Amino acid sequence: MGFLPAHAPAGMRHTDTMASSVNPPRGMRDFLPVEKARRERVLGVIRSVYTSHGFDEIETPVMEDTARLHAGLGGDNEKLGYAIMKRGLGAEELATASDPLALSDLGLRFDLTVPLTRFYASHRAELPTVFRAIQIAPVWRAERPQRGRYRQFVQCDIDIIGESGPLAEVELITATVATLAALGLSGCSIRINDRRLLAAALSALGFASDAHSSAVITIDKLDKIATEGVIAELREREFAVAAVDALETFFARPATLPFPFGVEAITAALPAGVDAALIAELAELGLAVDGDTEIIFEPFLARGMGYYTGTIFEITHPDSAGSLGGGGRYDGMIGRFLGEDVPAAGFSIGFERIVDLVALPTTELPDAVALIYDVDLPPAALLALKTALIAEGRRVRLERRPRNPKPLLAQLAASGYLSVASVTAATTRDSLVFRPVA
Repeated sequence: MGFLPAHAPAGMRHTDTMASSVNPPRGMRDFLPVEKARRERVLGVIRSVYTSHGFDEIETPVMEDTARLHAGLGGDNEKLGYAIMKRGLGAEELATASDPLALSDLGLRFDLTVPLTRFYASHRAELPTVFRAIQIAPVWRAERPQRGRYRQFVQCDIDIIGESGPLAEVELITATVATLAALGLSGCSIRINDRRLLAAALSALGFASDAHSSAVITIDKLDKIATEGVIAELREREFAVAAVDALETFFARPATLPFPFGVEAITAALPAGVDAALIAELAELGLAVDGDTEIIFEPFLARGMGYYTGTIFEITHPDSAGSLGGGGRYDGMIGRFLGEDVPAAGFSIGFERIVDLVALPTTELPDAVALIYDVDLPPAALLALKTALIAEGRRVRLERRPRNPKPLLAQLAASGYLSVASVTAATTRDSLVFRPVA
C-alpha cells in the first residue's frame, strides 16, 4: 500500500527535499511540448470517435473514499492503491495503528470504473435511462515501473449503464474497433470470455465455488507468468490438489489457437459440462460485431477485477507485450451504492500503450509559423504582426534571431512549425515572406 506523505519527515528541510532530485517521481513523467501535442492529438481522435457513437463525457474527482476504493472489488489493484493520510494525525495514532488504511479516509483512484459507479448513484435522476459515458483521465497505481507500465497513466473509458442485453457489449466493442481504425492501428485482436463461463469451467475442473474469486486472481496472470507459473502459484496457495491437477492437464491439451467464434468452437475449448445456453449467448455476441478486427474466444481470459459478472474482453496487438485495453460487464457494482442492481458494462483503452503504437502527426495546424525577429524591434510592432497572422487562422510563435539558426529551426520543425519568416524594422504584414523550416 502506497501512502502520500502529509509532510516531510522530521529533520528534513524543505530545501533539502527540493534539491534532492530534479526528476519526476519514479513511474511518472514530464512531457515536452511536442510530446504533449502528440498525446492531445491522439486523445482528440479517441474523443471524436467515442462521441460519434453517442457517448457523453463526464468528469469525476481524482480521489474517492478509502472504503469505496477498498471494497474488495478491485482485485490486485486495491493493493496498488495510493492512500492519503488523514489530516491532523498525532504521533500516538501513527504509532498504534494496526492497519495502515485506518490512517486514511481518501485515496487516489486506481481506475475509472469505481468513480463512475459512485457518479451514477449520485446523479441517476439527471441521467438518461441508458447512460453512455466517456471518461478520459489519469489514474494512479503503485506499480513496479517498466516499459508501458507507469504509476500515473491515462485511461480512456466508455461505459453503458442501464442496458441489460448484449447490445451494450456490441456497442462498446464496435466503438472501440472504430477508434482503433481511426488511429490507424491495424492488426489488433479482441479476446472475449464470460466470467460465468470461466466459473463453470473452474467448477467442471473441481474448484469449489467459494474458491473461484481467489483462483481467478492467479489465472489472470497467465500472460505474465505463463501456465507453469499459474499452476505453481495455485499449488502454493493450497487449492484442491485434484482441481489444480485437472487444470494443469487441461492447459496441456492439444489445442488450436486462436479459437474462432461459434458454438462448436467455444464448446471444444472448454471442459465438458459447461452450460450450453451460456456458450450460445457468447457466440451470438461475437458474431454480432462487425469490422475487420479479429474476435477470439479465450477460455481462461480472467481480468482480475472482482466486479465483473459476465462478458469480459481485452485488446491485444502483436507489437505490444501486454493488453492495450479491456473491460466487461459489472452488473452488481452500482447496486452497492443504490441498493438495487443496475446493468452496466464498459471498455477501457490503455492510452499509454496505444499512444506508443500510433503514427498520427503531431499537430492538425498546417499553418503554424514562426517569426524570427531582430532583438531591437519594439514589442508593439511584433505583436501587431502576430495578431494579424492569428486572425488569418495561423498558429504563431515569436523567436529572437540566434547567431546559429540551425538548432532553432530543428526545434521548430519538431514542434510542428512548417514555415518561418524573418522580421526586421521595415517588415509589414504584406512584406512577410515565409519559407519552409526544413
